[in-house]
Amino acid sequence: MKVTDTSDLWWKTAVVYNLDVETYLDWNDDGVGDFQGLAHRIDYLAELGVTCLWLAPFYPSPQKDNGYDITDYYGVDPRYGHLGDVVEVFRTAKDRGIRVIVDLVVNHTSDQHPWFKEALKGKDNPFRDYYRWRDEPPKNQAENAFPDTEDGTWFLDEKSGQYYRHSFYRHQPDLNTANPQVRDEIAKIIGFWFQLGVDGFRVDAVPYLLDDDTPDDPYDFLRTLRRYVGRRSGTGMLLGEVNLPHDEQYEFFGEADGDGLTMQFDFVTNQALYLALAREDARPLRDSLRSRPQLESSNQWGNFVRNHDELNLNQLSEEDRQFVFERFAPDESMRLHGRGIRRRLPPLIDGDPRRLEMVYSLIFSLPGAPVLYYGEEIGMGENLDLAGREAVRSPMQWSDEENGGFSSAPKRKLVTTVPEGGFSPEYVNVAQQRHVDSSLFTFVRGLVQTYRNSPEIGWGDFAIVDQPFDEVLAHTVRTETGHLFAVHNLGPEPHTVPVTIEDVVPGTRVVDLFHDHILLPDEKGRLDVPLDGYGHRWLRVVRPGDKRLT
Repeated sequence: MKVTDTSDLWWKTAVVYNLDVETYLDWNDDGVGDFQGLAHRIDYLAELGVTCLWLAPFYPSPQKDNGYDITDYYGVDPRYGHLGDVVEVFRTAKDRGIRVIVDLVVNHTSDQHPWFKEALKGKDNPFRDYYRWRDEPPKNQAENAFPDTEDGTWFLDEKSGQYYRHSFYRHQPDLNTANPQVRDEIAKIIGFWFQLGVDGFRVDAVPYLLDDDTPDDPYDFLRTLRRYVGRRSGTGMLLGEVNLPHDEQYEFFGEADGDGLTMQFDFVTNQALYLALAREDARPLRDSLRSRPQLESSNQWGNFVRNHDELNLNQLSEEDRQFVFERFAPDESMRLHGRGIRRRLPPLIDGDPRRLEMVYSLIFSLPGAPVLYYGEEIGMGENLDLAGREAVRSPMQWSDEENGGFSSAPKRKLVTTVPEGGFSPEYVNVAQQRHVDSSLFTFVRGLVQTYRNSPEIGWGDFAIVDQPFDEVLAHTVRTETGHLFAVHNLGPEPHTVPVTIEDVVPGTRVVDLFHDHILLPDEKGRLDVPLDGYGHRWLRVVRPGDKRLT
């Protein structure tokens, strides 16, 4: 694949970092994180090498669903600051070369949103059709996103005698995105935040955003949004949350034209990763990666280890899901919604630094853009004392001080609390790791820089390299100007991995990007690569005259 001017397609090789202002840093010590605190940590993100900051919802909200129940799309929760503080964060990030994307949550609103309050006033109210109503719920209802919490997706408004649809909690009524007025409102929201300086949006729960009650093409709305984003911002992007099989995800990209969502998270490969880790077998990952559809050059995958929700395993078979549960969530309290795990990665693998480094090396080496969830760079664990999904949303651990350096407020005033035990701030924090060569933070920082110096990962043609070892994943990404091999061992036993380089010429050498080793292939391009148990290597093919940094 030939790489041309990539400046307008910045997301192809972005390093995305997701955080919630509420739990990142409390600057005024009222117990709640705020934009002033975030502004003082932008340099930390720049040091790590982040190129795109993704902010979780910070809008006014009753906070019944971590801010995803929104009452005002144009405002800021006063606990975090005001619009001036938000713009200052945007400006500071841009000064450090960091783009900013924000959550676009328009599949539903809070039931406290002015639109819904108006809709409840009567069937003739102009806002009634902003939501989805029926006289009787359908006999075959779609399953609620939270089946262990909500009984169905339709709830009776006793005053009017009609039911409104809620794909999530009943306090989050679904918007009627088939209504042209609702689409106009969504366009205004997008335009407003573009005007304030954002570079794009992470689009929440995209399948629930599309209207499935009309004969029209439901994906047409995504194409309309993408065209609007292009008009308002020539370099804006839409990163979609679509937890579906790869063939169904492809439709959300816009299929052959690639004119739907700009990026999508690869949930299928994420779930295959945990199955592979549980089995210490790379074959689930090989199968998942081979099932990825070929994307248009302007589209991209978002690769991740963890996100802000439960570790959803719904794309695995029932047998495989139970195997992962038994290995990584043996206690029922560690599971959620019958499909997911409410834990972070480090405790699952007993904090083994070899496996941690291998996993992040693997994710960064896959074609796409890596997405980090705050605290991953230091190996934060979960707090199972917190309810539900909140277990992985504990405060950022900056130091070994009380409350992990997140806030000096009394514990009773904290929006949430840090974990105790082996993954508490006493043992896991930024201050201890920043200047230690052997720390996870130092490793991730170096990994980010190596990824940023390897544009072929975002742009190249991808291929799995067949291996005789079930536990080894070997793959290659290649452009006209760059050729990279990556090998990862998910098992504890060392192996010698066979690799063959095509089109080898005299003087060709292979450089290990992490260990400063040089390997020389034979005249047929064959190379034997030693790989430790839980080992990882990135190998750049360097031909005579190649001026790439190694």
